[in-house]
Amino acid sequence: MKLFFQAILHFLREADIFLLIISLVCAIFGHILIASVVSGNPNLSVRILDVQTGAIVLGVALFVIFSYLDINIIADKSRLLYIFSVLFISTLYFWGQGGGLDGAGSRAWLRFGEIGIQPAEIVKITFAIIFAKIITNYKERKTLNSVASLLKILIAFLLLFVAILYIAGDMGTSLIYVFMLVAMLFVGGVKLRWFVLAGAAIVVVTPFIMYYLLPEAYLMRLLVPFFPHLDGEQRLGFLWQPDLSVDAISSGRFFGQGLGNGRITQSGIIPAQHTDFIFSVAGEELGFIGCIVILALLAAIIIRCIYVGLESNNPLGMLVCVGIATKFIAQLFINIGMSLGIMPVIGVTLPFFSYGGSSIVTCFAAMGIVSGIKMRPNPLRYRSF
Repeated sequence: MKLFFQAILHFLREADIFLLIISLVCAIFGHILIASVVSGNPNLSVRILDVQTGAIVLGVALFVIFSYLDINIIADKSRLLYIFSVLFISTLYFWGQGGGLDGAGSRAWLRFGEIGIQPAEIVKITFAIIFAKIITNYKERKTLNSVASLLKILIAFLLLFVAILYIAGDMGTSLIYVFMLVAMLFVGGVKLRWFVLAGAAIVVVTPFIMYYLLPEAYLMRLLVPFFPHLDGEQRLGFLWQPDLSVDAISSGRFFGQGLGNGRITQSGIIPAQHTDFIFSVAGEELGFIGCIVILALLAAIIIRCIYVGLESNNPLGMLVCVGIATKFIAQLFINIGMSLGIMPVIGVTLPFFSYGGSSIVTCFAAMGIVSGIKMRPNPLRYRSF
């Protein structure tokens, strides 16, 4: 018993308790918003709340476990992690739920009865570790900016990216991976000229990809927010969800209509409001104040991740923290952009707030990794690296 209490005291003293507390606050806040949606939508089962509660409990447990794992030891198995990630995503080809890139959904889930697992969400953690290790290795060899090194990184990335995009049919998650890699390469020391060349290549290639490789329904879903003069039928088909979300947010004004009293939220007319459009619940029922609180909480998590990375004196840990922070930044902007009608609806959740066991568990596990990096900083001699 004495050892047990000593372990607790050690955890409270060394782990990032601030990150744990603020993550819990976000998750509980999100749970309250989801409960409000469920209460007004007869098509949603109350078991959703049980699943979310279970995911939060499991997430906290994983936060503790990952806090004690040495990221450097895990990264040494980066090749195994990469093979696992590719195979895990590939299972969706055989058992994924949904219809792929046809506008009718995605094959992004593995279903076990009422329990769903989203491999691409979980792989975000291994992705940050894998590419942090690759970048660190090339940096140590002073070959990071060589053509051969960057080509190897690009090929390794594209294999995962294509698997997520075309096997899982998950455009939203695949874009998150792009942002994570770009941020990690930039912080890792890749020279600006390579980003300029990559940007020019993307500008040239993107129109061909959009018009020859993407199905028309998915192409329209991506473009419609940026072309408001489309005819009524097209707008109704692709923007009616964001339009309802904007109406809900604007109707909340400064203080909101009160939790559980939102006219649009309680009518249950916005599909996926407990997942992709959870921000509209806060906007309508808690108003501008509620939205600002959400932004402040997530901003605190992002800033804390970056701070821990900078203070770790660990090149690998710094890159992992940057990758995790970028994941949160990208999901924050895309999800809220969807709710405001200025981004296409591509199925990106709001971290800690949206319903989804895989999302909640992954977010807590990612915070546990950051906490572990804080617990075991490297000597100051690594700061110059």
